[in-house]
Amino acid sequence: MEGEENVAASRDEQDVERASCGDDGDAQGEGREWSRIPTECLCGPCVLGVDEAGRGPVLGPMVYAACFCPLTCKDNLEELKVADSKVLSEKQRDEIFQRLRTMPSVGYLVQALSPNYISNCMQRRHKYNLNALSHDTAIGLIQRALDGGVKLAEVYVDTVGVAQRYEERLRAVFPGIEIAVRAKADALFPIVSAASICAKVTRDSMLKSWKFVEAFENPDADYGSGYPNDPKTRAWLTRCMNPLFGYPRLVRFSWSTVQTALQDSISIKWEHEDEEEEGHTNNGKTSLLSFLNRTSLPSQHPLSLPPHRYFKERSLCQVLTLWSLASLRWAAVFFLESSGFLLALLPCTPFLFSVFLMVEA
Repeated sequence: MEGEENVAASRDEQDVERASCGDDGDAQGEGREWSRIPTECLCGPCVLGVDEAGRGPVLGPMVYAACFCPLTCKDNLEELKVADSKVLSEKQRDEIFQRLRTMPSVGYLVQALSPNYISNCMQRRHKYNLNALSHDTAIGLIQRALDGGVKLAEVYVDTVGVAQRYEERLRAVFPGIEIAVRAKADALFPIVSAASICAKVTRDSMLKSWKFVEAFENPDADYGSGYPNDPKTRAWLTRCMNPLFGYPRLVRFSWSTVQTALQDSISIKWEHEDEEEEGHTNNGKTSLLSFLNRTSLPSQHPLSLPPHRYFKERSLCQVLTLWSLASLRWAAVFFLESSGFLLALLPCTPFLFSVFLMVEA
């Protein structure tokens, strides 16, 4: 009990803490925020809700939030008249968020994922899609609440992807906690509505205070809501595209809206593209004939193709081909087997010689 009080006291000293996160060094638009953990949440069973803001926009971060309180205090949220953040005005959201921050029995956690981080995840060689990213972020928020000492008994999450699969995964990660994944959870459960408001207010605040770190011309901030169907957003994307460098980090490069716009930018010919074109046909695809007729098409043989960019960037060169390695292997096996066979015949040499003489006679 003393340890729990110390945790609560340390949280009370700093009502809100922030820390940068992510592996790309982009602290802007990517970070964490959490409130103090109420003492009541360290002692009795609690309920937690998870929701996000900014999943669909082409601009700005995606923000996930978790809000939690004791089961005995759920009625206090209803008195705040919390609702889905999308049906509330900006003023109403700000007012409710400020009241949530001052409620002694309510705590919250926020995770913001920068546009740059989202784009990097979605454009990896092995794609880390938005659903998987959302699931892992929600799991991270729940785990952080548990690590902070919150006694979670119930968790409610808004649907991302297939609700049943998402719920099964959460139950597997957090056994012993009652978990429900529902469509429109922010309209069904007040605790999820509160999380929705925390996420939306945080995202709006980050967009308003966004500072462009790019060295080229500083774009204006009249970009609207950030959604692709917003006329202001589309006009901003057209107005602020640099023909050589594209867009600043505020923009999610993995969105089709941006990829379409970048088709009008200056084309760049990379060195490795020229090299790959030699002995390469069909837009980088090797013809099946190159595998079937190696003598007539030596230039298209797979072994004559240039190395992959991964090896070139690391200055790795090919010492032996697979064919050479296979040949060496079989030669070694043949030699060892032959040597063993000859050695086995040595004790029988007199007998074999006599048999040979009898046959000759």
